[in-house]
Amino acid sequence: MRQLLLSCGLVLCLALPLHAEQNEELVSLNFVNADIQEVISAISQISGKNFLVDPRVKGTINIVSATPVSTELAYDILLSALRMQGYASVESSGITKIIPEADAKMHVDTLASPQGSGDKLVTRVFILKNESASQLVNVVRPMIAPNNMVVAYPASNVLVVTDYASSIRRIEKLIQSIDRAGNDMPLVIPVKYASAIDLANLINKLMPEATTAQPGDDNQRFVLTADSRTNALLLRSDNPGRIERVKQLVTNLDSPANVPGNIHVVTLKNAEAPKLAQTLNAILSGAATAAAGTPPSSAANIPSSGGMVQADAASNTLIVTASDPVYNNIRSVIEKLDVRRPQVFVEALIVEVTADKAAEFGVQWQNINGINQPGTNIIGGTNFGSANNIIGASANIASVGQGMNIGIVKGTTTLLDGTKVLNLSMLARALESDANANILSAPNLMTLDNEEAKIVVGQNVPFITGSYTNTGSSSTAANPFQTIERKDVGLTLKIKPQIMQGGTVKLQVYQEVSSVIASSLTSATGITTNKRSIESSVLVDENQIVVLGGLIQDSVNSVQNKTPILGDIPILGNLFRYETRQRSKTNLMVFIRPYIMYQAETSQRLSNERYEQIGKTREEARLNNHWMLPNDDTQAMPSLKIDSVLDADNPAPPATDTSQP
Repeated sequence: MRQLLLSCGLVLCLALPLHAEQNEELVSLNFVNADIQEVISAISQISGKNFLVDPRVKGTINIVSATPVSTELAYDILLSALRMQGYASVESSGITKIIPEADAKMHVDTLASPQGSGDKLVTRVFILKNESASQLVNVVRPMIAPNNMVVAYPASNVLVVTDYASSIRRIEKLIQSIDRAGNDMPLVIPVKYASAIDLANLINKLMPEATTAQPGDDNQRFVLTADSRTNALLLRSDNPGRIERVKQLVTNLDSPANVPGNIHVVTLKNAEAPKLAQTLNAILSGAATAAAGTPPSSAANIPSSGGMVQADAASNTLIVTASDPVYNNIRSVIEKLDVRRPQVFVEALIVEVTADKAAEFGVQWQNINGINQPGTNIIGGTNFGSANNIIGASANIASVGQGMNIGIVKGTTTLLDGTKVLNLSMLARALESDANANILSAPNLMTLDNEEAKIVVGQNVPFITGSYTNTGSSSTAANPFQTIERKDVGLTLKIKPQIMQGGTVKLQVYQEVSSVIASSLTSATGITTNKRSIESSVLVDENQIVVLGGLIQDSVNSVQNKTPILGDIPILGNLFRYETRQRSKTNLMVFIRPYIMYQAETSQRLSNERYEQIGKTREEARLNNHWMLPNDDTQAMPSLKIDSVLDADNPAPPATDTSQP
């Protein structure tokens, strides 16, 4: 029997006698208000371990054991006591380091598997297989000591935890229970008799919590969709009870039809029932023709034996009469065709620049003095057939046209019929005109994919196509009449877009710019119009600009009238000539840019932008020309509130008067 007596100030370490059946020593610990350094030294002698104590480790400690303990347990008791004082132990290369807990995590070795026990500080790397390391940090962090750490590395989906060995073991069990293949794996539920698409729509309506669950409450949320190819349902949920409810509901609904006739009603969401019914009946007719071996050329004359589809335009529904297998195929086709069609917004820019320059110069001579003289006399002059001729000016000086007119008048002359006219012996006229026009049009159109849209900005002008007049008689009254055809004159733009693969848009465009010639309004033969049109089919990438065509026209018209011989004399010949020159230039360009809008939010945002743009334009006009508008404080444009518009379209029912008379 061996006794070990250690005296450490007020500390007494007593080694009890060995029992015959034991191979290790049992010790009783009794440290009261003992210095930490002395206690560590005593435990080092008892356990045979080497300690390296940080100078910052100071203070007193109390350890009392009522019964003898083994040397290994005495070592663990010391570590627990140090942990309560804010110190931690780190084992490295056979040496136990005692350092403050806040700095201990910098000296811990990283372990990939659980080692150590008790209050040893260790770092463990957890490799997750199913759960997300970033989300699991929030679960593990409350279980970690404040001075220790837990870090997630999303790239490798690992969790790094530094804490005491006993806490690491608890965290390991927690992660093992969480990081497992859960119930959120997709579950395939086969459907035998009913349509999987109909069942999916019905169950989603019966269990609205699938879409109305609060964010983060995944236990209430589930996803149920249909696979039309295998006529099966795909279910995904984290709640086993909810999975069983859906499976039981499918089992109850998936039963053979008890009503003969197999009549089904399908409500459409986006497609038009009459058009879709024609397509489906054509498919059924083709299937029946192929089954009967009839040539395709006579397929239209053979009724379908596989089913029939009838459209109800009022409710936009389809009534399908077919067997269950045929109906399931038809329902799959309806699901693919009854989708929201994208819209195309087309911006067009039409620029027309016209320049007209005209010059007119001429000199005319006249001598009519011999009219009033007796005997034989000579009269004459020059007249080049222009609208401003000297003969007309002699009879009516007001008939002289625009420009600079210079004449020499020698009194008046009386004609043979007694009419007095001006004795206008010379008339010189000079005129130059310069007209420029810049027409800029920016029509915009929005239409559905593969649907034609048209915009017309102009006037509806009447054109006389025929007339009839009878002179009448004593017994028949005069009955004149005219037939008139009205046509649009102005800007016309027709576009039919078709969205191709990859965001390319095929545009069938017809654009026309027409105008009425002002000089033809009083013409006896009718109105004459100018017309410029483009008709083309082009491919345009989304949000890209394409130029459809351009018209560059340059016309020169020069007319010269002159007196023979005299008009050819240099310089002096200008007195015996009348010249008219006119030059017109026209440049017309058309630019188009399409936008594809797949979602309702896109079209709504575009509409709001244009609405605000009009409001700003009107506000600027009100500020710049405030004297032309009423002096009030009303806003330029009312605010566009969709909710108020919807409320106006769906007014609340009137309140019921329950009072007794």
